[in-house]
Amino acid sequence: MAVDYTVIVVYLAGMLAMGWWGMRRAKSKSEFLVAGRRLGPAMYSGTMAAIVLGGASTIGGVGLGYKYGLSGAWMVFTIGLGLLALSVFFSARIARLKVYTVSEMLDLRYGGRAGVISGVVMWAYTLMLAVTSTIAYATIFDVLFDMNRTLAIVLGGSIVVAYSTLGGMWSITLTDMVQFVVKTIGVLLLLLPIAVVKAGGFSGMKAKLPTSYFDPLGIGGETIFTYVLIYTFGMLIGQDIWQRVFTARDDRTAKWGGTVSGTYCLVYAVAGSVIGTAAKVLYPKLASPDDAFATIVKDELPIGVRGLVLAAALAAVMSTSSGALIACATVANNDIWSRLRGLVRPGEEEHDEVKDNRVFILIMGLGVIGTAIALNNVVEALTVAYNLLVGGLLVPILGGLLWKRGTVQGALAAVIVGGLAVIGLMAGYGILANEPVYYGLLASLAAYLVVSLATKPTDERVLAVWRDRLAGQSPELPSEPVPAHQ
Repeated sequence: MAVDYTVIVVYLAGMLAMGWWGMRRAKSKSEFLVAGRRLGPAMYSGTMAAIVLGGASTIGGVGLGYKYGLSGAWMVFTIGLGLLALSVFFSARIARLKVYTVSEMLDLRYGGRAGVISGVVMWAYTLMLAVTSTIAYATIFDVLFDMNRTLAIVLGGSIVVAYSTLGGMWSITLTDMVQFVVKTIGVLLLLLPIAVVKAGGFSGMKAKLPTSYFDPLGIGGETIFTYVLIYTFGMLIGQDIWQRVFTARDDRTAKWGGTVSGTYCLVYAVAGSVIGTAAKVLYPKLASPDDAFATIVKDELPIGVRGLVLAAALAAVMSTSSGALIACATVANNDIWSRLRGLVRPGEEEHDEVKDNRVFILIMGLGVIGTAIALNNVVEALTVAYNLLVGGLLVPILGGLLWKRGTVQGALAAVIVGGLAVIGLMAGYGILANEPVYYGLLASLAAYLVVSLATKPTDERVLAVWRDRLAGQSPELPSEPVPAHQ
């Protein structure tokens, strides 16, 4: 394993070096949080694909292929569909808003303090997303070095926190581009063909596995519908995804670069399911489907290649972890702490915003590492995060983009009712049940429609500012939102 270890160590050292390089470029809030809003198509496409294809998409996607066959692609496939929908229908408008967070968009659209409560929900989602990604280091480092779980989490998490804190979005963008290349070579160009050949080709796989493994809908219609509801819609509204849209240098980059990323995700989804299916042929009795990726890499790949593919898995985890971490810190600082500080001490002197955001990334990063060490059930944590995100925020965000009659009162009602409904239903049905997100989303929609129609329409001046921003005519967010009613 000496060659493989060398590949991994060089890769990790490169991540830290890029964090140091990014620090020299991140001199303003815009540079630190959204890379100056100047990424071109190639870099934008690579970084967007990197953040959405994390450890769950790589290790989990192969595990679903091991358990269900080709239909195991649906989880990652729905992520790709969500990214395509975001890119084609919404990304250009989102990029023109020139904001930093989803909650700032809600304030701008509704003309009130809708962003405070939505910020808390979004913070909880991004925190748990960062935590679940960080826990995945334990799996990879265990395969590599037979390392203690806590030490693995601290090691992997510390590297991500270090380069994210140093250079913010510039560091994350540069590391994500490297991670995108490593994932493409390691998973698509090396592991996929080697796994298929080792399993005897598609004809050999079909001869050894039940026909259900080759049924595109074998995973079940209800499961596919739930994936669409959680992951496709989750892609439309997550702060981690929007913050990448904000980095695009223009509308065309956001639209077409994102479309390329979404298409790449569809290919990655199929590749993961095929690798998992091949692993089922080679290792029919693994203790857990999630062991399929590490097992086939460790046992079937030659020296050096094995290190590169494990680096690809590490890259997948790191890209999602760093993206979720900066999103979590951005929401905590800009949507929660800054607002509370403004309420308590108005007229405070101007702060160094880059330093403030750097401090928040460090604090949130330490919190993520500590939570990851303490937490055991990753699936439940991620399910809670996505249920809250979709159940609480999908309706007010899409409603704000698509329905002029939506009001700040309706938005707040949708966030509160949807969030509480999801929490209550998870307590009743169980965290992993499908019903909480179904009924929570319906409750949020009903609250939004009823309360919006029962309250005064949003002030026309607020809507005028909103339309100007959507058209790209106003470069900066006003310091104070226009009140909904004056």
